[in-house]
Amino acid sequence: MHLFFDLDGTLTDSRPGIMASMRYALATLGRESPTDEALLRFIGPPTQDAFPELIGSPDPELNARAIAIYRDRYASLGLFENSVYPGISAGLAALTEAGFRLWVVTSKPEVFANQVIDHFKLRRYFRGVYGSELNGVRGNKGELIAHVLASERLAAAETWMIGDRLHDIRGAKLNSVRAAGVLWGYGSRAELADAGADEIFTSMPELVATFAVSGVVLKPVGQREP
Repeated sequence: MHLFFDLDGTLTDSRPGIMASMRYALATLGRESPTDEALLRFIGPPTQDAFPELIGSPDPELNARAIAIYRDRYASLGLFENSVYPGISAGLAALTEAGFRLWVVTSKPEVFANQVIDHFKLRRYFRGVYGSELNGVRGNKGELIAHVLASERLAAAETWMIGDRLHDIRGAKLNSVRAAGVLWGYGSRAELADAGADEIFTSMPELVATFAVSGVVLKPVGQREP
């Protein structure tokens, strides 16, 4: 069984670095920064989708400049203003020992995702790390999941997508992949449920217990142990 894990908001709390880098880009362009609560909803979607709204302009050149400024700070500082959520490493180890094959599947540019995974010494748990290209290619979660399934020749029926935002759930559904939402990240229970999550977990130990102990992943959706 294959488990696709989102990165930001699922494995690591990247909020400080992403928000600081967004504020830096907005300040450099002379734009006012939203509140933390308003900025939070831009963590998860592809950067190319976030900045047109953040700077209040659809101008492609201005957006490209904003993204370049953002990435300049993020690559040097923001990437590591980040931390692994409690229980993640132990949970990944338990799932690996239980025989699951784990993958990182994130809309974050793959070059950054690999740096984060290596920095926090999580590489040993994953068969591969997949992300978007810097030009935005495969930034859409549905396209990215399709790419991973095809590249690794994985069966959708044997795969789950695990993430904290509606994009993870919707991307999974577009590929007939079952989806689990997690509540320790940036999305709400209502967001994940409305997107169609098959399961919603409040903690990594709860997720591990459900997958590795009850065997929920081996049954069709809707069929659980009595």
